[in-house]
Amino acid sequence: MNRDPEAWSRLGRALRNAREHRSLTQAELGEAAGVSGRSVQDAESGAVPKSRMPYTIGRIAAALGWPEGAVDAVLDGQSPPGDGWQDVPVQHLTEEQLAGIMTTAMVRATEHTTSAEIRAATKIALDELRRQGYLPETDRVQPSTTSENS
Repeated sequence: MNRDPEAWSRLGRALRNAREHRSLTQAELGEAAGVSGRSVQDAESGAVPKSRMPYTIGRIAAALGWPEGAVDAVLDGQSPPGDGWQDVPVQHLTEEQLAGIMTTAMVRATEHTTSAEIRAATKIALDELRRQGYLPETDRVQPSTTSENS
């Protein structure tokens, strides 16, 4: 069994990230895995087990959808299943920045479309994102449409 503290710490972080990505509490994951919430907490702590691999870690990994052998692979230095999303910093955009990105993309993707039509399509997309909760409701003040923001 791997006894490297950094490897176990990496495994603990990977398990926690996978759980949080699924919006589960430790207790909920424990229930899904058939183990206690304390077992999930212990696994996520990254502490090196005193003797052998705890059977609970395999159950937790399986409940997270990890394939057979993924725990050993992470302990051996490989990326956890689904790796990539957890190390990407979240970018927070203002509605005006997002509108600019969307407008630029539409200009590049369309021909013979007026700027007014592109702004209207952007507004529809922003309204839908707001309706679905991805953007906060506004005070109905719209971003400027002057050439300095184009």
